[in-house]
Amino acid sequence: MHSANHWGGSFEIYSGAESTTDDEKSRNIEWDKAALQPQHHHLDETQQSWLLYPEEIKKKKYVDLGCVSCSHKAAWKWTLFAFVFQLLLIAPPTILAKTLPQHESKPPPAYNYTLALQKALLFFNAQKSGKLPKNNGIPWRGDSGLQDGNDTGFSKEGLVGGYYDAGDNAKFHFPMAFSMTMLSWSVIEYRQKYEAIGEYQHTRDLIRWGTDYLLLTFNSSARKIDIIYCQVGGSLIGSRVPDDHYCWQRPEDMDYPRPVQVVNSGPDLAGEMAAALAAASIVFRDNKAYSEKLVRGAAKLYAFARDFSRRRAYSSGNDYIATFYNSSGYYDEYIWGATWLYYATGNISYLELATQPGFAKHSKALSRVSYLSVPSWDNKLPAAMLLLTRSRLFLTPGYPYEEMLRVYHEKTELNMCSYLQQFNEFNWTKGGMIKLNQGRPQPLQYVANAAFLASLYVDYLNATGVPGLFCGPRFIPLDLLRSFATSQINYILGDNPMKMSYVVGYGTKFPRHVHHRGASTPTDKTRYSCTGGWKWRDSSKPNPHNITGAMVGGPDGFDQFHDVRTNYNFTEPTLAGNAGLVAALASLTSSGGIGIDKNSIFAALPPLYPPTPPPLPAWKP
Repeated sequence: MHSANHWGGSFEIYSGAESTTDDEKSRNIEWDKAALQPQHHHLDETQQSWLLYPEEIKKKKYVDLGCVSCSHKAAWKWTLFAFVFQLLLIAPPTILAKTLPQHESKPPPAYNYTLALQKALLFFNAQKSGKLPKNNGIPWRGDSGLQDGNDTGFSKEGLVGGYYDAGDNAKFHFPMAFSMTMLSWSVIEYRQKYEAIGEYQHTRDLIRWGTDYLLLTFNSSARKIDIIYCQVGGSLIGSRVPDDHYCWQRPEDMDYPRPVQVVNSGPDLAGEMAAALAAASIVFRDNKAYSEKLVRGAAKLYAFARDFSRRRAYSSGNDYIATFYNSSGYYDEYIWGATWLYYATGNISYLELATQPGFAKHSKALSRVSYLSVPSWDNKLPAAMLLLTRSRLFLTPGYPYEEMLRVYHEKTELNMCSYLQQFNEFNWTKGGMIKLNQGRPQPLQYVANAAFLASLYVDYLNATGVPGLFCGPRFIPLDLLRSFATSQINYILGDNPMKMSYVVGYGTKFPRHVHHRGASTPTDKTRYSCTGGWKWRDSSKPNPHNITGAMVGGPDGFDQFHDVRTNYNFTEPTLAGNAGLVAALASLTSSGGIGIDKNSIFAALPPLYPPTPPPLPAWKP
């Protein structure tokens, strides 16, 4: 679907814009003195008599009750009778109303983002491959994949480790790298929140589990790399031989071949892996040796990506990859990887690449096509432009970068405006979910990513004192953009027509038939064969193990969800989906305070301009 500019004009932020609350306005209003003066209205004779003539005091023997005249004694009796009657009439209902249980409508539930975040992180523990640490915390998981890549030759570890991608036992390195980039980004921006909830070290461990593995997928000790291992395991569509999709086995029980996919081209894969290692190097700056190792690996990967002879999508012509994680292009990874390398190293040449007009042109970054504003494992454009906008907002690097940074800033605001329902850029379900993937299955991963970018942008603007943004001529306060993010995460957590949390283990109603081999197969000391495990795949019983924190694929375009294990479109979680959810929840939780860490991401950057020279010494004759 092609989108037009529904708002018109350039989108600029006016830092001088002010907002005044109604209370502030009322305090500033001067009283209308004329309103306090006596007003001259036409008075009838009775009113004039009240105002102009003193009432003559007379002792009356009778009191007028409207229809009868009676004596003072009788009037008092009537008054007392009326009082007692009203007391008997009114008092019992009043007492009952105060004493009986109240049945007022309940307020909408408050969603605990901190608890949801802690659970969402546990999903990564459940997806670990390799020899697991003793403190992994998932009792139904054990060591697995210990023979992966034992013939690769880069290191004695082969390709042992990393993460299984989803409900199968395949390891897809492209979305795995994106997941590590997203986790690192959230830690860099919201470190204080992770520390406040006791998850900072846990999340660092999860990131390192991924980056240690990514370092095994290429020859990180070589001066120049020429191949990258991009996948372990997998399947061909329609396969009837034992593999990761045909078989239904726990990872611990795999006994079928797990082929390794290797590429000698792939700027998209290499660019994303470079971004992952560069972002993680910022997280691990307190470990100088490891951080530098990550930066060196990222630089080699980016050089591989920029090699003119290797500019072909990593998934091109490979049915083991293209069916599942096909790449639609690689210029978005050029911008994304260069931006992270700039922040990690301070090398200005990476900023020059990230702001190169040719990259914007070939990636279609500035096209008015709605799907390009949807962040995902395949499309890094919205995230990359927001990351560059961060530099413009806080550092204002100026010439020669200002022109492209300004354009990326304006496009970022267009993206944010497109997420708001009032502008009709995307369809929405009646229950309140934005359809970012154009009605296709597994929508929640896209929803979570967009919620993160919107919430993060609000924090960027708050940190610079900007009260909102303009969608064409219309001013959008930050609260409105934040409410988009919270509404979408709340939808995921249970504020939806199904009244179901799509995060396993959060709330009381959540999917119990998750499409996941390890969670659905009991750990009963029985080793089920490739096809012997089908009975657990096809069982109507709930999974014996809840895979806590897993965000499933999500509902259909009509807010309907079918908790059926064999329908992976509804019930299968993914690594990339959970990474976006973690980032969004970290941005929204108030634990540890509100806002971002403004400066840590810029720690490696040198001054953009030469320092002012010291004054000359005083002249002496």
